[in-house]
Amino acid sequence: MAEERSAPTIADPAALGLAAFALTTFLLSLNNAFGDKVTPLLAFYGFAAFYGGTVQLLAGMWEFKNRNTFGATAFSTYGGFWLGLAVFVGLVVAGKVPASQVAPSIAWILVAFAIFNTYMMIWSLRVNVAVLLVFVTLEATEILLFIGNFMGQAGGVGVTAIGGYVGILTALVAWYTSAAIVANSLSDRPILPVGGPLWRRAPVRRPTVAAAPAGGE
Repeated sequence: MAEERSAPTIADPAALGLAAFALTTFLLSLNNAFGDKVTPLLAFYGFAAFYGGTVQLLAGMWEFKNRNTFGATAFSTYGGFWLGLAVFVGLVVAGKVPASQVAPSIAWILVAFAIFNTYMMIWSLRVNVAVLLVFVTLEATEILLFIGNFMGQAGGVGVTAIGGYVGILTALVAWYTSAAIVANSLSDRPILPVGGPLWRRAPVRRPTVAAAPAGGE
């Protein structure tokens, strides 16, 4: 998830950030797709707090060190998402959130992150195809899940279940992108393709300076 910039002074943290995002998304999406009887919701809780949350947030901080605004914003925001979701689930389990408010609250949280994801999806056109596909599939996941939660559907039911299936796809795409970054860092030539940017940067036009007239005229 690297922008064009000078050679980094640390290893590319994008592989770690994507892996943390992928695993936590996969665990939660299993619950959304199949429900509590197949994959209990709390199975993802610790990983949301420590891997998808803390580790991904750290990846975002390292992207600041790499002067990668896109990666820093994406990883830090979704690290915060998982930490926030873990806290919210903890409040639900502790009985601090009325049952009637759980689904609408999650729906509005997903609406807010879908708004963020929309402009990041657009700017990912400038990164590469693999990263773009992560944001495209995530956009579909968030939209389906907030619709399902507004409808009051639990995991494994209706639109929420479809959102879970798309979330599993999102996780697989993110894992592939992470694997590609790791593999390609070990070779002078790309091993796993990620594609180029679909929206290429416009060339910088430098102002021309008129030559001084001969003889100082």
